[in-house]
Amino acid sequence: MSRENFNELLSFLAVAQERSFTRAAARRGVTPSALSHTMRLLEERLGVTLLTRTTRRVVPTSAGEYLLQTIRPLFDEIENRLSSLDEFRKSPRGTLRLTVTEESLSFFLRPRIAEFLKKYPEITIEVSTDLRLVDIVDESFDAGVRLGEMVTHGMVSVPISPDIEFTVIGSPAYFKTHALPKKPSALAEHNCIGVRLPTHGKIYSWRFRQNGKNFKFQPTGQFICNTVFATRDACLDGIGLAYIPKIVAQPYIQTGELIPVLEKFSLTHVGFHLFYPRHAQHAMPLSLFIEDMKMK
Repeated sequence: MSRENFNELLSFLAVAQERSFTRAAARRGVTPSALSHTMRLLEERLGVTLLTRTTRRVVPTSAGEYLLQTIRPLFDEIENRLSSLDEFRKSPRGTLRLTVTEESLSFFLRPRIAEFLKKYPEITIEVSTDLRLVDIVDESFDAGVRLGEMVTHGMVSVPISPDIEFTVIGSPAYFKTHALPKKPSALAEHNCIGVRLPTHGKIYSWRFRQNGKNFKFQPTGQFICNTVFATRDACLDGIGLAYIPKIVAQPYIQTGELIPVLEKFSLTHVGFHLFYPRHAQHAMPLSLFIEDMKMK
């Protein structure tokens, strides 16, 4: 296959993954018009329509989706094999793209990443913080970090944190006008701060254990946000009660700015896991990163 044909296929992969000529062009280092022309040439050469173009987005046709699923693993394998050549260097190099949550970055990854980058000065890490469940292959990430229960099926994962205790908290100002709840059922009488999950749009359920059984409570209240830290800050402002990882609230619990309640009903969730596709686990620099992020 000629070099031009390889470039066409790489350009197609970029467009199919980004769903945008503008973003794909930036990724390929060309103009959107040049990329669009390349796609027309590829479609003419193959004799099939690969992309459906609208004013807002570009999506693969059935033929395009088939080509995407066929060639993407092949190019991924080529990239992995090329990355593995770093083993022969004194100083491994490359770029890692990670999708993580804010709290996993703040409390577990941040200090380890700093040490990792000092150890490997020719490795670059690009981090995207997101609460939604990201398809790391489709969005061209090398790995992701989520709570263990949220790791995508079929991915390899390793724990990078202890299990995470969740707690219900409120501010002293809020409790001046509201009674402390003694049981989870009393939460129905409170202003509960909701976290909307971006993947499916639902409000995250609060989970408890009572009388030997686990159950969920669906919070309702005047304020809804989409990050753990925004939830904590709303709680500090006295808006209502929040249900968040205790590590996020702990500094404010110690100073008395937040008060934990219903602790005997609290549940512990499986801790944060680093997850990645099976075919990528031996690629440099991901394999080095996995080793350094593991719980010691």
